[in-house]
Amino acid sequence: MNDADYMQLAIDLAEKGLYTASPNPRVGCIIVRNGQIIGRGYHVRTGQAHAEVNAIADAGNVEDATVYVTLEPCSHTGRTPPCSDALITANVARVVVAMADPNPLVAGSGIAKLEQAGIVVELGLLASQARQLNPGYIKRMELGLPWVRVKLAMSLDGRTAMASGESQWITGKRARSDVQQLRARSCVVMSGVNTIIADDASLTVRADELGLEAGLAKEAAEQQPVRVVLDSNLRLPTTAKILSQPGRLIIMTAVENSVAEQALVAMGAEVVHCGNKNGQVDLDNVLQFLAEMSVNEILVEAGATLSGALAEAGLVDHYTVYMAPTLLGNTARPLLQLPLATMAEQQRLQIDSIEPIGEDWRIDSRPVRK
Repeated sequence: MNDADYMQLAIDLAEKGLYTASPNPRVGCIIVRNGQIIGRGYHVRTGQAHAEVNAIADAGNVEDATVYVTLEPCSHTGRTPPCSDALITANVARVVVAMADPNPLVAGSGIAKLEQAGIVVELGLLASQARQLNPGYIKRMELGLPWVRVKLAMSLDGRTAMASGESQWITGKRARSDVQQLRARSCVVMSGVNTIIADDASLTVRADELGLEAGLAKEAAEQQPVRVVLDSNLRLPTTAKILSQPGRLIIMTAVENSVAEQALVAMGAEVVHCGNKNGQVDLDNVLQFLAEMSVNEILVEAGATLSGALAEAGLVDHYTVYMAPTLLGNTARPLLQLPLATMAEQQRLQIDSIEPIGEDWRIDSRPVRK
């Protein structure tokens, strides 16, 4: 095996923290000596040991070994001691790092600390693959905003619901399990009040619907994402199922309505005011607010109105579209409400992958930024 093989193993290890590591980054670490893997570790969750420390503990003696880690070792004391110090104390000979940590508290200082201690450091191996582990963490550190994924389900003719609003179910069971996994990896699941009322949606992660091995499913469902409902006029009824589900619920509104607000707060919800001059929830303010909560990834499960508004505002980083082999007809509801009048206004996308999922297709794409 070569350096790239070992780093790929570290990336695979990091993926084990897919559902639990947030708001920290997902990080994996492999330790090798004399061509033999002697230690493996990944970061499980915030407040617990980082990947490098877990790998050192797994190996025991790591003197003169090479460490492969997907993200630059930290150099500051947070909830845990610096990983760079642990590597120095352990007397490793070489550290291969996939990517520098964009966190301003690190930002190259971890690498510098290792080099000052006489450890050989190499940076950039499989960097693009490592970046894919943490799109939300990276965007929040670099731009101060969460990474936004819009999930949509549509028929072959690009429709999302019948004219009446009926939409359950367009896609099959496998696709719906996949959506549960998207929820589980996200810090926030966001929707609009119209969708919540129409579907009586709960937006929770349900272990028995994840389609994962039982132990992993239980672990993924334990850390429920924060649910965020955009409700400009506080129309969410107190009978809505989402109010009776476990986990944190935030309702973002644009109005002052003490009676409605008090009723929702009494049900356990948090109400946050972030309206714009048009009497609507300000989408930019919503994302800023969530970034300040250390939210990395947002999954938007909404109708054409909110999804279209996010697209029009240029706030979408990624689209995951499930396409079912069915036709709903020309009176059915469109995928997005996106008022474009000319071809010059079209929003081009780059397709990253198309894959079958049960009887449906999953299409992942991202906007082509001009």
